[in-house]
Amino acid sequence: MATVLQAAVREDLKGSRLSKLRSEGNIPAVVYGKAYGNKPIAVEQISFIKTLRSEGKTGVFKLDIDGTKTDVMIYDLQYDSIKNEVIHVDFYAANMKEEMDADVPVQVVGESVGVKDGGVLQQAVYELSVRALPNDLPDSIEVEVSELDVNDSIQVKDLQSGEKYEFNNDPEEVVISILPPDEEPEEPETEDESAEPELVGAEEESESESEEK
Repeated sequence: MATVLQAAVREDLKGSRLSKLRSEGNIPAVVYGKAYGNKPIAVEQISFIKTLRSEGKTGVFKLDIDGTKTDVMIYDLQYDSIKNEVIHVDFYAANMKEEMDADVPVQVVGESVGVKDGGVLQQAVYELSVRALPNDLPDSIEVEVSELDVNDSIQVKDLQSGEKYEFNNDPEEVVISILPPDEEPEEPETEDESAEPELVGAEEESESESEEK
């Protein structure tokens, strides 16, 4: 049975009302897309967390907005790092017949022979940009490293695209490398957390409400 997350339209956007929503166990959110523009909504916190765990960030599920259901994906999450909880969600109303771009997490599989011999695994990329129809987006990209020896590396071009998706990254970009024992891994560049992955067909005016940032 397809996952359905219940949502309600928000009419009052004042900061005091947002605080009350959160105190009542709800999460302020926005759903946007060609059919919605930028519609403020709220979802129940526990139900949202269950949906996130079951569908992942690239999964497509039904959002029931006061009785009207639409296919959506989770586009962006905002966290309160102190309370360790989600405080705002952006949903994207996906066009199921139109390809889109999404960032998919990289999952390292296996233990390389180089690491067993004392080498150090360096993961340079933690997400890869993938283009596919919404229902064909993978949950993760598995990168098998068992055969990697010291000084070996895996580039994007070494990864096999799925039958229904392709990579957007530079083919020469290094994903995983095995450094000699006397070298320390470089710290990966920290991306701006406020930057959002491009979604083909997304509305440009879909900006999160300033009072919720």
